[in-house]
Amino acid sequence: MAKTEVILTHNIVGLGGESDQVKVAAGYARNFLFPQGFAVPLTSSNKKHIEALKKRRAEREAHEFNTMSELAKGVAKLICVVKVKAGDDGKMFGSVTAGMIADELKHQFDITLDKKKIHLEHGIKTLGEHEVELHLHAEVKSTLKVRVESLTPITVPAPAEAKPEEHKTEKRGKHKEDEKAEKAGAVEEKPRATKGEKPAKAPKAEKKAKSE
Repeated sequence: MAKTEVILTHNIVGLGGESDQVKVAAGYARNFLFPQGFAVPLTSSNKKHIEALKKRRAEREAHEFNTMSELAKGVAKLICVVKVKAGDDGKMFGSVTAGMIADELKHQFDITLDKKKIHLEHGIKTLGEHEVELHLHAEVKSTLKVRVESLTPITVPAPAEAKPEEHKTEKRGKHKEDEKAEKAGAVEEKPRATKGEKPAKAPKAEKKAKSE
């Protein structure tokens, strides 16, 4: 495949920035870069514009750095809520992706952020709060709090009721305590003789008068 050398006049992701001299496929340059004004052929006359392009590139990069630095401070204070489908037990169906977070940032806060700047290796697979790393710029990083919530309410299991045997044991214990208390009360009610005194005897029935 024929190659041609060009001077980039704009930043092309994965290719280079303004003033960079790169080799690309001749067809790519002819059909895309040149018609869009993203590059010019590498010629002696075009080389004169390299210094101007370098200055423009420096200004663009400084602006991007300042913009991303301000954004980093702002997103660090936000909580992005993402609602997902989950079962009654709270287990999620699938995972939260960088694209989903980017969509919610746009919807909730009107922040446009390339999903490639949201660093998620395997996605978020559990409900709750998570901290996601953002690579906003080559020199700027930040974190975003993401709260994953279920679209449907999660069922909380009711507390287990006491077994019947436990109730029976408690009742038996109460009966025994009541019986002990009654016996103790009966013993206390009986009068006790003081020392030196004989217990009083019950009066005997009077003898019947003798017949005359």
